Amino acid sequence: MASDDWLVGGDRRAVAAERIYDAATDLIARDGMNALDIDKLATRVHCSRATIYRYVGGKAQIRNVVVARAAARIVDAVGSAVAQLRGRERVVTAILVALQRIRSDPLGQILITSIHGGAHEVAWLAESGLLADFASDASGIGGGDRQAALWIVRVVMSLMFWPADNDKAERQLVERFVGPAFAE
Repeated sequence: MASDDWLVGGDRRAVAAERIYDAATDLIARDGMNALDIDKLATRVHCSRATIYRYVGGKAQIRNVVVARAAARIVDAVGSAVAQLRGRERVVTAILVALQRIRSDPLGQILITSIHGGAHEVAWLAESGLLADFASDASGIGGGDRQAALWIVRVVMSLMFWPADNDKAERQLVERFVGPAFAE
């Protein structure tokens, strides 16, 4: 194997996927979510379009993995923050910590600015089963209440795009209008 082979070592599929996802994350962070381009990605990774599709799929699959990786970091932080909380306080805190983490994450910032284009660009995210699963885990919603999880995703997205004047006002909004839906 040549020393310049970008798939040297380990499981070729895993190495290829990791390298492609890392490059996709960098491209998205630089150019925005909607600018993800398979040709640019292939050039960045020094492979063909076919290699991209073979190892990780198309734009939708790549986008979902990039979002999943960023979301996993945020969910881990939220999970730590709400581990000892239950019910209403857990949901309120999960939303507020998620907002803070999304706003401070470089990829979160890109995601926010890149999907300001309107309902079509945001629809895939609002309906993301992945994000609903994360919302369900972080907020502690039991029983697989998918609608509640999707509603939490929409609340977080709404506050990302239309934040309150300050942290205190945002907390008051979430406590007043979201908290009661999750009273114990």
